[in-house]
Amino acid sequence: MKTTPFLFATLIMATLASAQVIDNTPTRVQTPLDPGLVRIGTLQPKSVHEISTSKWLLGCETIDREYSDYHAWKTYLPALGIRCIRLQGGWARTEKDKGIYDFAWLDSIIDDALSRGLSIWLETSYGNPIYAGGGGRTLAGGMPNSQEGLAAWDHWVELMAKRYKGKVQEWEVWNEPELHGANNVEAIVDFSIRTAEIIKREIPDARITGLSLCYPKAAIVEAFVKALKERNKEHLFTKIAYHAYTKNPDTVYPDVVKIKEIIQKYTPGIGLRQGEAGVESEYCVSGALSKYPWTEITQAKWNARRMLGDLGHGADSSVFTAADLDYRTTSFHNGLVRYGLLKTAGATENFRVLKVKNAYYTVQNVVSVFNDAVTLNEQAAITATSSVPLAAFCYQDKATQTPLCVFWNKGVVPSNTFQTVSAIIAFPGAPLEEPVWVDVLSGAVFAIPKEKMITANNAIRFENIPAYDSPVFITDKKILTLQPWLQ
Repeated sequence: MKTTPFLFATLIMATLASAQVIDNTPTRVQTPLDPGLVRIGTLQPKSVHEISTSKWLLGCETIDREYSDYHAWKTYLPALGIRCIRLQGGWARTEKDKGIYDFAWLDSIIDDALSRGLSIWLETSYGNPIYAGGGGRTLAGGMPNSQEGLAAWDHWVELMAKRYKGKVQEWEVWNEPELHGANNVEAIVDFSIRTAEIIKREIPDARITGLSLCYPKAAIVEAFVKALKERNKEHLFTKIAYHAYTKNPDTVYPDVVKIKEIIQKYTPGIGLRQGEAGVESEYCVSGALSKYPWTEITQAKWNARRMLGDLGHGADSSVFTAADLDYRTTSFHNGLVRYGLLKTAGATENFRVLKVKNAYYTVQNVVSVFNDAVTLNEQAAITATSSVPLAAFCYQDKATQTPLCVFWNKGVVPSNTFQTVSAIIAFPGAPLEEPVWVDVLSGAVFAIPKEKMITANNAIRFENIPAYDSPVFITDKKILTLQPWLQ
């Protein structure tokens, strides 16, 4: 068949439409930000094969209810640099008829993820309505509570643990168990211990996360960890998880500090994890924090502030979510919701990827620098002053002891503007050889004139340094991997 120029062009356009590429150029995110400094480069993204990132997690939830399809967007995951992905086990999808289990859908995801250098954080919920008292299969569903339902649940969890022993090390019990009052605190405590003990019998070194609350609620956290201590069950859990949906991502942290203190009081061996949080990239009528004019820019700023705020408070941080979701079977979430780092079509179009969003590249930027190569310096005395309230955290590069100080305006909901304010930033460390100012959202790296750096008594001070409502950081160029900037 003769191919006409028109047909050839049509085939090219069809190919591009069906396979959206990841932009790896230095200009992949363009903004009007002008810090008044000379740009020298862009952060180089790093894949899971290049770095260790034990503090970051990526949400790949709801596949158990077919609100998304892992296989539609799996090729985009390794380049993010986040190694651990969160999945939900999907009892009701696996056991549609009593006693008949079809794990093929979940096997295909776990095996593929492992082959790509990823690891799995697997949640055992939700319930299964084929059993009387078997619990609900989606958000705000009650836990199994009948003799038959609990026996079937126990068997399901045992099968899961046996099947994925050697493949899944990280586990979780139930998603947002207190949502809409679906389960009381006593039931949450008992059910969590019951489930964790089954997993531990099969996988003694399993790392299990407890609670996964909608919000860091001190009363529930205290009841949970106090019960663990009283029953000598602290060994069952390695983390306590909370979720954090607030328009201003920084307003959650006073409550995070409270639950961190509670955990330290009763069960100091248990860590903290932010297990699910995100915002949409456009106005949506459904979902947490919906009916608000979110954009790709505000989503990217929000994710960066949430990630670095979590890390700065000593918590693991999960990004919600890898790809957009198409809710169809819940009473309070309906239709396409755009939380994803990837914009996807709905279920009727097999969740094909339409676009790589700005937030995808911003998450890449965060992970490329704030990974296991640096450590939080919680004892560092940081001064961050401006006309606006600033969040500020100090890190150190493990290999060179070079400091990194990250900061942003924490007093506002992320906006679409790029107006900066002047700040004074001071933190401990030896003089920087080549000081740089880095915009996390775009990955843009700017040289700081040395005359702006004042050093004395093993401390560094910068005056008249720009800050805005998205994270930026100061460090030495030598610890960064940059793409060159061609002016």
